[in-house]
Amino acid sequence: MSDAAADREVDFLLIGGGLAAGNCARWLREEDADGSIVIVGREPDPPYNRPSCSKGYMQGKESREETYFRPLEWYEEQRVELLTRTSVVKLDLESRVASLSSKQSVHFGQALLATGANVRRLRVDGCDLEGINYLRVLANADAIVADAEDADHVVLIGGSYIGSEVAASLTSRGKSCSIVMMESLPLSLTFGEQAGRYFGRVLSEHGVELHGGEELDHFEGEDGRVRAVVTKSGKRLDADVVVVGIGVAPDVTLARTAGLELGERGGVKCDSRLQTGTPGVFAAGDICEYDSVIHGRPIRIEHWDVAFNHGKTAALNMLGRDVAHDVVPYFFSDLADWTSLEYVGPALSVDEEVVRGSLDDGEFSIWYLHEGRLAGALSVGRSDDLEHARRLIESGATLGERAAALGDLSSDLGEL
Repeated sequence: MSDAAADREVDFLLIGGGLAAGNCARWLREEDADGSIVIVGREPDPPYNRPSCSKGYMQGKESREETYFRPLEWYEEQRVELLTRTSVVKLDLESRVASLSSKQSVHFGQALLATGANVRRLRVDGCDLEGINYLRVLANADAIVADAEDADHVVLIGGSYIGSEVAASLTSRGKSCSIVMMESLPLSLTFGEQAGRYFGRVLSEHGVELHGGEELDHFEGEDGRVRAVVTKSGKRLDADVVVVGIGVAPDVTLARTAGLELGERGGVKCDSRLQTGTPGVFAAGDICEYDSVIHGRPIRIEHWDVAFNHGKTAALNMLGRDVAHDVVPYFFSDLADWTSLEYVGPALSVDEEVVRGSLDDGEFSIWYLHEGRLAGALSVGRSDDLEHARRLIESGATLGERAAALGDLSSDLGEL
């Protein structure tokens, strides 16, 4: 398609209606970009805080509008055109033309690809029964809450963020919840066995049944609706509602068909400025596999806060600032109002853990080391420790024998 064939022109085309696109638009305007900005997103909502789907919004503590990155009037005030319920179905990088699901074509100056991720789906007997849910968007949260309204038993498949957070949120709404997971303890695949024991204890104390070391075999149903979860060991759990949380896969379909190079970790290959192999075309969020100046290697991280910060870096580089993305990844998780965690990292590989504080008292930090350097840190009730952790990760310092001081409450972390 030639430039002349496009229906309209836009200076900045932001593909994907999530936080990366929203924050990119924000920083383009805050840094005095005058050009036209269009956000194209397939969801009916404007960019919003996705973690609320499994936490505050699902618990009924946040309204739909309260999850929004910016109120709807902000987009008009900032001259940002928001196209919801719309997808880019084809991207011609040579002519710089995007074809939309609305049948409109757009010629763009620069573009951001932030198409996010798709949930991984189960392929087992009974997986098509009604009452089996996946969680990615606000509409999914609405469906789960409605589905669980009259349920006696809710079973979560998977013990990571979605399983643990949804179990806590639905339990806080008075539902009986069980988690079936291949790992022995919840959140242990991400944070290790010590943290897993703590989070497992918190969930159990609030009535969530944990079934660790269990692999799903199939679902049983009646009249087309799920009634039970059966594991490979033969364990059978009654289930009126099932919520599956077994991870996501980066949505690189558009990028791949456009001819962009993919990296070893399945994302769109980018330099440290988040620019793809095509000048003026950037990637952000779940699909972005970028050269990290902090970690000294290409990384790709699936988390909303990473997408948020990617949006700013992409905006600055669209404006010619030539800045590397040097933000240490941060994220948090809440289990209802029972406990919360914060984390900086990522710990791509770990060979030592040091605990500071007390897991029994629920006030601790865990420091994850690899080859003597700090790779990540988890905090429960010790947020101040993360500032020191961020500094140590950025420095790349080898701690050696000094690593023992991380677990000594009398030590001054600032001196490390």
